[in-house]
Parts: sequence; structure tokens; C-alpha cells
Amino acid sequence: MVNICPVILCGGSGTRLWPLSRKSYPKQFVPLIGEASLLQDCADRLRGPVDARYAKPLILTNEAFRFVVPEQLAGVGIDPGPILIEPEGRNTAPAVLAAAMYLAQDDPDALMLVAPSDHVVPDKPAFHAAVAQGAKTIADRGDLVTFGITPDRPETGYGYLKLSHAPDATGSTVPLDRFVEKPDLDSARAMVGEGTYLWNSGIFLFAVKDILAAFEQHAPDLIDPVRSAVEKAKTDLGFLRLDPQAWAGVQDISIDYAVMEKASNLSVVPYAAGWSDVGSWSAVQELSNPDADGVAVSGEVTAIDCRNVLIRSESSAQEVVAMGLENVITVAMPDAVLVASMDKAQEVKQAVSALKAKGAKQAETLPVDHRPWGWFESLVIGERFQVKRIHVHPGAALSLQSHHHRSEHWIVVEGTAKVTIGDEERLVSENESVYIPLGAVHRMENPGKVPMVLIEVQTGSYLGEDDIVRYEDIYARD
Repeated sequence: MVNICPVILCGGSGTRLWPLSRKSYPKQFVPLIGEASLLQDCADRLRGPVDARYAKPLILTNEAFRFVVPEQLAGVGIDPGPILIEPEGRNTAPAVLAAAMYLAQDDPDALMLVAPSDHVVPDKPAFHAAVAQGAKTIADRGDLVTFGITPDRPETGYGYLKLSHAPDATGSTVPLDRFVEKPDLDSARAMVGEGTYLWNSGIFLFAVKDILAAFEQHAPDLIDPVRSAVEKAKTDLGFLRLDPQAWAGVQDISIDYAVMEKASNLSVVPYAAGWSDVGSWSAVQELSNPDADGVAVSGEVTAIDCRNVLIRSESSAQEVVAMGLENVITVAMPDAVLVASMDKAQEVKQAVSALKAKGAKQAETLPVDHRPWGWFESLVIGERFQVKRIHVHPGAALSLQSHHHRSEHWIVVEGTAKVTIGDEERLVSENESVYIPLGAVHRMENPGKVPMVLIEVQTGSYLGEDDIVRYEDIYARD
């Protein structure tokens, strides 16, 4: 049986789901629907059925998320395969080509199952059956396969796949006639009524050797720079960093434009068992099991006499009360609140642009800052002081560092910290504290088996995160 190698694309920014999804921590890492994040759910879905030969997933991500990805997958018991680090985003075509070149080194006959990390596909057995149908088509004809979603409404936010004929009830693959760009509403209504158009899911299945041949034929300019980036890639703490110099010369282009719209050997697997790219807050509402009045709530929310609303509170300390609302989205974060008409759900990214233009940090960064060793959040910020809560994973350690402009006072509230100050090393337990003088070389570690949490009080003339001089770091950060 041919191996199926899942390839997960995990580098998007997710601005349409602001304020919960931001550049510093986009939607694929957020538990939007249920307790698992979209990435965790995707990786679990791509394990495949027990009787199929699904390999460990190959993941493409960027520098900012290189530690978040394995941490999230470990949280659901998944050991990832290779994690390729893109020096900068270059869209899906270079990412898929890099994955194909990497996989070709071991098994050019393997099948690549390429999927975005931020989609919802609730029926896993149905998805696995669709993949099996696509694999059969590849075995029979050697086609490149994409998955088309049976539309349940006219949708202007998706591209479409025009089939050569209407799909039958068996779910068999259908030859692709052409790709169709996102339509206007009247065109979308006509296409849905015709029955030969499916939504373009952005999920693909093809043999490694076949997609490489397609790139050679249809996008030859990508071959040399991507090959150079893969061949010159360097291993770093278990990650594979694509060569930045070679990658800088790679064209920014999607796989649809680079290859799929030009190839003549494309087949489509029709899929009608439920799918969403979770591309707007209105999509989240639909997936959140709204009640008979269309009311979907999450967190500490009280909704009274509301219709067709999504109300979310993302802080357990924040109660959101909605009264008499209709067709409204409200998402409350500790540092930002979105209130929007439901018909503006596709335009939230305009709010992000407006915030960036005025220099608001809420445009791109969350109040919780995720790091390789855990995370921290600022609780109080004053002119010459700041109070943080710091969470350190078991066995993790911050860098050996010092500061030019601030001193720090640490109070451990959960677990035990191993603290180094100069030449002195000591254990600090719950309800104990330690003082770090300005300029002192220091490090914090969690030697225990449970998370360690402390409260940090910083005082000084400058409290920015760039006031860190690192001497040693187990995560190889500069």
C-alpha cells in the first residue's frame, strides 16, 4: 500500500477573526470550536484510519510559530514528522514544492495530502473515505486531485471548481473543467443552481513525483530557488530551516495560480459531509451550535432577547451581557472588544488595518505572549513598573540573561522555580520570592513535573522586551 504523507500548511495570520486571532497567535492555534485548536484537530484528522498507512505529518510554518506547533501537537499526543521553517511567507506554491522535494528524497511514489491547518472538517470517517477515493483515482489515472465542497448556499467568499459534469451519488471523482474566482452574489446563485460547481477547499492529494513534474512543466521558475532552499537547509533543534538567501528569490504565488489552473490532469473528489475554512465570525457562529433564535455564546455570557448573534467572552473574569441585539457579533478580549454587524463579518480585517494605521498594538499582538518555555501576560503597566504573570512549562528554562534598565522581583505562586543569580543557584517554592538587581545575570527554570507560575514585578526606566541581553539559551534564540 502506498504511504500517504500529510503536509500541513501552518503559517497564516487570520486577520478576519480579530481580536481572538492575531498575527502573534493566529486562528490555527486557537480553540475556536470546542477545546482543541484548529491545528490540533487538523493533525488528528490527518492521522488517518487505523488500517491506512498515514505517515507522520510534515509541517511548514514560520519562525514565530516553530515552538508553538510541536507544543500544541504534543498536547493531543501527536508526534510530528519534519517541521520545515519558512524564512518568510511565499504563499502555497513554494511551500508545497519544498515539501514535495523533501519527501522525494525518501519516497517519490508517496502520496502528499496537502491541507491548511485552520479548517473544520467534523466527519473524519467521511474525510478518510474521500481521501481513499482520491488515492484510487491517482492509482488509476495519475491525476492531481483536489477536494470540492458541495455548496449549501450561494457564497461569494470562496472560489469555485467547475466540473465537467454533475457528480453522482457514489462520490466518485469528476474531471475538473476549470477554476472560478470568487463570484458576485448573482453568479454564485446561478452556479449553485446549476449543480456542476463546488467550493474550492484548498485541500489536495497527489503523488510526489507527479506534482514535481507539474511544477517542472507549469512553474519552472520556482524549481531552482526552492531546490536550493531545501538542499541548503540547516537542522536547528529538530527543525529544518530552509535557506533564507535562496528562499528570498522565490516568487510569492499560490499553488492554484502556479500549477493547478494550468494542469490538464485534474480530478475533483466531491465532498458533502461538512467543511468550513472558518474564514469569518459568521462562520464561527454557524459552527457553534446556535439555539433556535440563532444565539451562539461562549464563555461568561448572558444573552437576553437576542436574535442571530455571536457573543463570546474570552476571559473568565469578564462577564458579557447582551440585551435586545440582532445580527450582531461581539467578541470581548481583555485588551480589545469587537462589536460588528453580522453582515460585516467578512470585513473585520479592515478594522485591523485601521488599528495598525493608528499604531495600536492590539492590531497584531495578544496580551498573552507565547514563548518556547511557556507564556506570560502583562497584568498592570505603569510609567516605571509592570506586573506580569509568567507560566513556565515543566522542564523548561528561560535564557541566561541580564537587563540594562530594570530590576525584577519574582514571587512563585505555583510549583517550584530554580533560580540562578550570578554564581548563586537556589530553589524558590510557592509563597517564596527572590529579587533580581538591575544588571544581574540571571535565569529562571522549572525543574518540576508540573507547570510553574510566578508573579514578576519589574521596576525601572525602560520595561520593553528588547531590554534583554542573552548569554545562553536552550532554544537557540539570538
